Amino acid sequence: MANLTLLYAKAALTSFTRRGGALPAASLDAEVSVDPEHLARYNRVCGFGVRDELPLTYPHVLGFPLQVRLMTGPGFPFPLPGLVHVANRISRSRPLRLGEPLSLHVELADLRPHERGQQFDVVTTVAVDGEEVWVDVSTYLRRGGGSGSGSPAGAAAVPEGERAAGGSAPGGRASAPEPAAVWRVPADIGRRYADASGDRNPIHLHAFTAKAFGFPRAIAHGMWSKARCLAAFEGRLPDAVDVDVRFRAPVPLPSRVEFSTSPTADGRRFALWSRKPHLEGVISG
Repeated sequence: MANLTLLYAKAALTSFTRRGGALPAASLDAEVSVDPEHLARYNRVCGFGVRDELPLTYPHVLGFPLQVRLMTGPGFPFPLPGLVHVANRISRSRPLRLGEPLSLHVELADLRPHERGQQFDVVTTVAVDGEEVWVDVSTYLRRGGGSGSGSPAGAAAVPEGERAAGGSAPGGRASAPEPAAVWRVPADIGRRYADASGDRNPIHLHAFTAKAFGFPRAIAHGMWSKARCLAAFEGRLPDAVDVDVRFRAPVPLPSRVEFSTSPTADGRRFALWSRKPHLEGVISG
């Protein structure tokens, strides 16, 4: 796997030279065996228990080095600093288990206009013995030169009638749903998740590095937020499942956040709030 520290340095050094209007026709593959110690570290930081079954979000971190290689590789048109992770959808046909050899494939897809700039997908798939069993689609926004059409960044993951919010406040703004749990997110969660995931984007590590990118405090990783929410459903997700989330606002560190969930026709919706919605998602399957 790639040395992510070197790739982040490369991203910083080449950020001013990246131009273009198309994604490169590039993909990367890797064969991966899960390290039990790494899995245990990931489970601890995200709130999962010790189980033989891989958490739904765990293969994302296995594919992350390949994702960064593609986004720092030749022909990629955007500087890595400044890309905004606005959505993530994971589809699984069956649970993955510790000890299974995993075949990873990562590719870039679907560069398209957005009212605030341009967005594109990074698609990661996992196959076992030639059978595709897990697919992750992460959508990123590159701000600037927007089209004036498309969905706003952080738009709801579900139709208006299935919003995770509990209602409307005066002025038509969504109000916070009734919390099922309240979590305190510690100041070091960005560093701890970075150790487990390899994602050492400076906006997640320390207040002083986050300030260089316009954040008053460090912020939690979006994929940590999704994983922490799914840990609340551990042991209750169907074997074949889709989980679609939109990252609506960063979680500043430290924070006190409220987790809510309610049933839908074929699953559940969930949300993470403080004074504003941070994440909204749906589980179906």
